[in-house]
Amino acid sequence: MGIRPHGFAQLEIVVPARNEAGRLPEGLDLLGARLAALPLRAEILVVDNASTDGTADIVRAWTGPVPARVMRCDRLGKGAAVQAGLLATRAPYIGFMDADMATDLAALDEVVPLLRAGSPVVVGSRRHPDSVVEAYSLPVRRLGALAFNRIVRTLAGGIPDTQCGFKFFAGEVGRAAAADLHTTGFAFDVELLAHCVRRGAEVTTVPVVWRDRPGSTFSVRKHSLPILMDLLRIRTGTTRPLIPAQAPSPEIVLPGDGLPSASGAGPG
Repeated sequence: MGIRPHGFAQLEIVVPARNEAGRLPEGLDLLGARLAALPLRAEILVVDNASTDGTADIVRAWTGPVPARVMRCDRLGKGAAVQAGLLATRAPYIGFMDADMATDLAALDEVVPLLRAGSPVVVGSRRHPDSVVEAYSLPVRRLGALAFNRIVRTLAGGIPDTQCGFKFFAGEVGRAAAADLHTTGFAFDVELLAHCVRRGAEVTTVPVVWRDRPGSTFSVRKHSLPILMDLLRIRTGTTRPLIPAQAPSPEIVLPGDGLPSASGAGPG
C-alpha cells in the first residue's frame, strides 16, 4: 500500500489528549472501527497536550484500520489542543471528540449525512429529547452543569448542551472559528460555537448515547471560578488571542505499519 498524502481524507477527527495512555488504546480501537465503516475516508488526529506518560507513543504504535496522526501542543488546556488540531486539518469535514469516547460513536451515522447535506455545524446534545445519558456524575456536578448551560445558552445561539465533547463542522467553518478561539480552558466550547453562530452558521443538534467515564480531569471546586471568568471574558469580548506556537505537523501513521511517515511544520 502506498503512502496516502495528507488531506486525502474527507473527514478528520481531532482527539485532544493529555496523559491519556490508560484510555487511548481502547478509544482508538473503537473510533478506528467506526470510522472504517463510514461511507467516506476518515483520519484521526490525536493532539498530545504536553503529556508525560507516552500518549504520543501509543498513537505511533497503533495499527488500526484508518490512518492516525499525532501532533504536539505544549500550550496547556483542552481549548488550546482542540484549536491546534482543528487548524492542522485540511478535510472538507472536521470535528473533535474526547479520548474517553463517552459519546457512543453510533451517532456518527447521523452526523455524516448531515454534514454531506450541507449542515455547517453538527453537535451532540445530551439534552436532546432522544438522548440517553447513563451514570451522569455526582449530583453536585450535574447541578453545576445545568447552571452552566443556562448561563451560556445565549452566548452559543440557544444550544442547550454546549459541553458535549462531540462536535463537527464544515471544514472552512470549523477552521475559521478555531482561528478566532481565545479560551484555553473548559469553556472553550462556548466560544467556539459562538464564533460559528456569529458567522451565521446554523447549529444542528443530534441525540447521543452518553456514558459518564471515570478519570475526568474536571473538578467543580478547582475549575468553577476560572470557567466563570472565561465566560465573562467571552460575553464582554475581552478574551486575548491564543498565539499558536510553531510545532511539528502531525505524523501520519498508516494502517498496519505503526510507524510515522511524514512530518513538517504547522500550528501547535
